[in-house]
Amino acid sequence: MSTIKRALFVAYQFPPTGGIGVHRAVKFTKFLPEFGWETSVLTVSNPSVPLTDNSLLADIPESTEVVSAKTWEPSYAFKEKFGGKRQSQSNSSNHVEPHQKASIANQLASVAKRSIRSAVNLTFQPDMQVLWGPNAYRAGCKLLRRKPHDVVIATAPPFSSFLVGSKLAKRFRLPLVLDYRDEWGISNTYWENKQQSRLIQNIQQRMQARLLKAAELAIATTPSSCESVAESARQAGAETRCEYIYNGFDPDDFSMTPEPRIDYGHGIDRFRLAYVGTLWNLNSIEPLVTAIEQLAKRSPALLEQLEFVVAGRRTSEQENILARLDKTACRLVRIPFISHSEAISLMQDADCLTLLNSPVPGAERIVNGKIFEYLATRKPFLLISPPGDMWSLTEDCPFSLPCDPHHPEQIETRLAEELEKHRLGMKLDRDLWSPEMHERRSRTAELAQLLNETCGFQHNEYINRDDLNQPVGQSVPDEIGRQ
Repeated sequence: MSTIKRALFVAYQFPPTGGIGVHRAVKFTKFLPEFGWETSVLTVSNPSVPLTDNSLLADIPESTEVVSAKTWEPSYAFKEKFGGKRQSQSNSSNHVEPHQKASIANQLASVAKRSIRSAVNLTFQPDMQVLWGPNAYRAGCKLLRRKPHDVVIATAPPFSSFLVGSKLAKRFRLPLVLDYRDEWGISNTYWENKQQSRLIQNIQQRMQARLLKAAELAIATTPSSCESVAESARQAGAETRCEYIYNGFDPDDFSMTPEPRIDYGHGIDRFRLAYVGTLWNLNSIEPLVTAIEQLAKRSPALLEQLEFVVAGRRTSEQENILARLDKTACRLVRIPFISHSEAISLMQDADCLTLLNSPVPGAERIVNGKIFEYLATRKPFLLISPPGDMWSLTEDCPFSLPCDPHHPEQIETRLAEELEKHRLGMKLDRDLWSPEMHERRSRTAELAQLLNETCGFQHNEYINRDDLNQPVGQSVPDEIGRQ
């Protein structure tokens, strides 16, 4: 085994791809060398994604070798058109009048589109990114022949990355680590450009079972997700070790001297509420909009202080919900996707932030990666999410304002309180609480220790857990994780 420990990350989502899903692998590669692990990254050269962001390229160490392979995927626009969920269809009559011929043509076109969509989703398993697999495997083989590695870490979604990582690990007899940024089932249910029939679900359950049997270690991002992955491993008859490592924030991303506040045309003295991120079915703005509408009826003078800045990609459905605020005194500022560095500046610029998880099954197990950067700002934030892991994570943080999305009146009350504090010039002492325990460096130390244990390095090479700000992501009970 080589004296320099090296891990290969198989990561479809990696710069210049944008979005919160990119950060985990990037920050692991940034900090792992501090704990004795060099890294390589196998990624895609022409990603079929909706967002790009080059600002994170600066975080990749010079010692990290990035190898890119071409994908044969179609454009993201094609995937949106033919890969997504079926749209509801209106009822039609069997009797056809002449003026209905155009409507019939539209219906036939819709039927054809549904047929294509079904065929696309059935053919490309587990996802369209499987078309990256053959080139990625060849590029990974060349890299592993040229440079010794000690472990393969595949991060997903997309879950085709797990397939590539598994093939490479088996070919070169290396330990396989599966990094679940999201649970497989939750991703299939709610992600865009997904259409899940019962047949597809069965195919992918069997696929996940085979991958868990091949893996030495599976890492989730929350305790509840860890238990869910462990249960999948148990059902598969796999002896995979299951752990969790939260996401975190990088202090280097946060300027100690923020830029002067941007004026969006409403003056700089208004109470600025900000949301940074994608708005879609899993992060719906509906509960917050409803709360603002209620506040507009009850306290219109208070609402006139509010400026709401929304930055990020938004589906048309979410845009329509946001448009309801145009009828209120709330000053709405719409900003398209911005780079990570610009997003951090906006967070630091705000008086209050908001984080959204829709009230859907499984959402209680999701810890949105953005929450750690919100914590780093030490600004109040509306945590609009079903009670679950995010509520538990922040229960000791005075800046967290948890609200159940099923109860917009809770959101309205929290927002009214923050608006009134702003009117009175009251601010929470930022020194009341420190986010230090959630730094990416500490999370990476946890990963390094797990890699040492997985790869069988000597005990004196382990990271001392007592030296970390918090324990390594505890494994689930043995009766769940090691059946």
